[in-house]
Amino acid sequence: MASPMSASRFLERLRAEGATVVEVGDWEHHNRNHVGPWGPVHGVMIHHTVTEGSEHTVQLCRDGYAGLPGPLCHGVITKDGRVHLVGYGRANHAGLGDDDVLRAVIAETTLPPDNEANTDGNRHFYGFECENLGDGQDPWPEPQLEAIERVSAAVCRHHGWTERSVIGHLEWQPGKVDPRGFTMAWMRGRIRERLQ
Repeated sequence: MASPMSASRFLERLRAEGATVVEVGDWEHHNRNHVGPWGPVHGVMIHHTVTEGSEHTVQLCRDGYAGLPGPLCHGVITKDGRVHLVGYGRANHAGLGDDDVLRAVIAETTLPPDNEANTDGNRHFYGFECENLGDGQDPWPEPQLEAIERVSAAVCRHHGWTERSVIGHLEWQPGKVDPRGFTMAWMRGRIRERLQ
């Protein structure tokens, strides 16, 4: 079982991996810890936002919206590859997912199909929202893809995890499609190479 790293260590690790980080307000203390625990952590989850416009996307992920208060992730990765830290601690990003998937992430084995939603993912995953319309047509610029690779590797390196601890929302919760536009198997390959 892994305890979440401190906010300062998280920032340090991201920068050490070469990520361009933007700190948004009092991100270190902006969380949903009052509604449930944060940790133990077992992996990293990647999402797309279904938004356009970096400023709007960052604000939405920090503040949330009616029915889903923010933060909606820990970091927002915009098209230019910058990582905007909007919260730290429990965040509303993963929702309920499949306990079999969680066991596979912990064991770092092949993921089973996600066919139920019975486990609190907000407790167990670091979350990164990526600015993209999610329609399969909106491009993923290389700086953004590289940032996804870098932040994922940074967290995995800290915890001693392999790339198998990085999953997409679509691999966790039935009915989700994000991230759309690249495959998580392909992204895990990039992360594996970076971790070598």
